Amino acid sequence: MILNNNILTIVTFLPLVGAFFILLTPGRDDVAVLNIKRIALATTTVTFLFTLVMWGMFDPDTAEFQFVQNYPWVGDVIGYRMGVDGISILFIVLTGLLMPMCILASWESISFRVREYMVLFLVLETLMIGVFATLDLAMFYVFFEGSLIPMFLIIGIWGGKKRIQASYKFFFYTFVGSVLMLLAIMAMYWYAGTLDISRLLQVEFPESMQIWLWLAFFASLAVKMPMWPFHRWLPEAHVEAPTAGSVILAAILLKMGGYGFLRFSLPMFPDASVFFADFVFVLSVAAIIITSLVALVQTDIKKLIAYSSVAHMGFVTMGIFTGNVYGVQGAIFQMISHGIVSGALFLSVGVIYDRMHTRDIAAYGGLVERMPRYAFAFMVFTMANVGLPGTSGFVGEFLTLLAIFQVNTWFAILATTGVILSACYALWLYRQVIFGGLEKESLKGILDLNAREMLTIVPLIILTIFFGFYPAPLLDATAVSVQALVDQYAAASGLAGAVQ
Repeated sequence: MILNNNILTIVTFLPLVGAFFILLTPGRDDVAVLNIKRIALATTTVTFLFTLVMWGMFDPDTAEFQFVQNYPWVGDVIGYRMGVDGISILFIVLTGLLMPMCILASWESISFRVREYMVLFLVLETLMIGVFATLDLAMFYVFFEGSLIPMFLIIGIWGGKKRIQASYKFFFYTFVGSVLMLLAIMAMYWYAGTLDISRLLQVEFPESMQIWLWLAFFASLAVKMPMWPFHRWLPEAHVEAPTAGSVILAAILLKMGGYGFLRFSLPMFPDASVFFADFVFVLSVAAIIITSLVALVQTDIKKLIAYSSVAHMGFVTMGIFTGNVYGVQGAIFQMISHGIVSGALFLSVGVIYDRMHTRDIAAYGGLVERMPRYAFAFMVFTMANVGLPGTSGFVGEFLTLLAIFQVNTWFAILATTGVILSACYALWLYRQVIFGGLEKESLKGILDLNAREMLTIVPLIILTIFFGFYPAPLLDATAVSVQALVDQYAAASGLAGAVQ
């Protein structure tokens, strides 16, 4: 009972305990640095194990929030309100899964200010989990915006040559959009008299008010996803960020936007969501097609994968705003799958970057001759990125396309072209990097995956294939909560005929 009542607090704030111990670790010599890395790895690993325990304790047969804690802080306005349902728990598990891998990926590549780097990653983990775990709208905003600061510093200090420009662009794009969301949160409190998300879900906001609230939230969430054309900050941030920073950007931070649409836009502003659905479909299809075409002409591996992420997020937003079970289930599955696959792709890029110190596609070729294990791993993630049946990437895309087909055939046809385009740029990248003759002298001494790199990549290979053949664990965890969301949305948006 004690664990059941407190496990969400443990999962959320355990990384801060690890950060505190890192700050107390004396010295800056090699022994101290090694101890700092060990503390960070142990903390993130134990946190991940607790997320698995929480998932095991989670009851998928109810749509109610579980592991709830509710302690008022500022009167009844702001409180420590925590809880998860089937929509949020998988994102917490995904965050817990990827953080130890980020620490391992940074084991050798980060050679200065290691203490500060590890502390920032642990603080970032708490903030990201807090986004998915909080049931207080004010605290959601604090966690949501707070996550910008560690990532801003990670890119700005440990990034590439243009890291300062990339970090400021990342910060200002996301922060400016969120100012409007803050105004919307204030308006919601003035109308409803509460910031408790579980109570706000029962409030029926006037249709005219929903329009403005929806737009204010959209300004923040669309940038965070990011949706086209609000994605301009993402490719540069990915290119300049260290490997672990790119993993977290693609796998977790982008998902906060999709989670916000599911938690707020659909259930709280259903009339506005129906009204703007076609607008979202247009932007989603544009993202799928345009950014896929842009990816085809990239010469930097990271930038190509970054544009690929924007295209895949187009399937997510399209699925969410279909408002049916297939679409919402597919969108959640796609976000989890994309978190695994995109994280793995950026880890894979980091492997060869650590050896060659270049991300230029033209600098590679014929790696299969020297790195067969790497070639196999990269192939699995490339196939999943394409959406090949038998990989996790197929399930989410198929469900979202099935959902949009029920809503609008033309949008479905146009979105399907993105599957073809993704095959074009992904297979071209694989061909250029892995196949061909090993002609470049600099590549003839390159080494295959070592034990540490295998430890980060092999689990992701297993999950990619496992969920491709057996998606039930993810779909079952979300099924009841998604059905409740769709039923609530359908009942409320029945009033939206006048708005349309």
